Amino acid sequence: MSLSFTIFARMITMLAGVGSLLTAPAAAADLFTPDLVGPAATVDQGRFGYFSDNLAKWNVVLGAGAMIAPKFEGSKEYKVSPVPFVSASFGDRVVVDPRGLTVNIYKTHGFSFGVRGGYDLGRKEDDSDHLQGLGDIDAGGVVGGTIAYELGAFEIYSSLEKIIGGSDGMEAKLGMDVFQRLDRFVFRSGVSATWADSKYMETYFGVAPEQSANSGLAVYQAGAGFKRVDLEASVTYMASENWMVRGQAAVGYLLGDAADSPIVQDKLQPSAMLMVGYRF
Repeated sequence: MSLSFTIFARMITMLAGVGSLLTAPAAAADLFTPDLVGPAATVDQGRFGYFSDNLAKWNVVLGAGAMIAPKFEGSKEYKVSPVPFVSASFGDRVVVDPRGLTVNIYKTHGFSFGVRGGYDLGRKEDDSDHLQGLGDIDAGGVVGGTIAYELGAFEIYSSLEKIIGGSDGMEAKLGMDVFQRLDRFVFRSGVSATWADSKYMETYFGVAPEQSANSGLAVYQAGAGFKRVDLEASVTYMASENWMVRGQAAVGYLLGDAADSPIVQDKLQPSAMLMVGYRF
């Protein structure tokens, strides 16, 4: 494997780590809130012309920070990773962030329906000694849809996603977010529950006879059902018209067949992230 490909793979892995913390459809939106701090810095139209006219229509945020999270879903070991962050939104219709691309097709009176495309990185047995002998789970593309209803400071949402390749499974999520703005601070908290079909559950939490022989873990068959619930809270501070600082903490708790899997070392899955971002 070439050095350039290895570096690219590590960058994608870190971006996916950020995406795993930004699970709610609107979570990326509070990274920069234009109506909270006013317009972005003006651009020299004479020098940049057409480019600046179009860039100004996009809300682009570049950021970097650090994240601590389990080595894999169900791990009792944690790793600290540097994380880049890139997001861009065009009005309230198009959002590009570490999770992929989301397009709101229909939006009216607080109700919205959108489609999404992204990726699932799978899992590598080299991620932890505990995974040795289980083999790798290939990466795959993700396609799906989201439905959300916003009422004041509250948003209720649901999503359904199909993984193409890798586990070939499906995941569905139901959640609620609440946010509050206070001067230059944006506070957000949320709760969600995630369901997965039998293909997804068997791939990530099941142990086939051959895997059992190679890893020493007991044979285990995981069926469809709710796999986890998550609580999340974040604080974003708008230091200026362009600069922001965001801190986020989340905790997940594995349920059902996922929690009972011999692959899982700890049902409790906390994570945290601190990031600095700049809006162009």
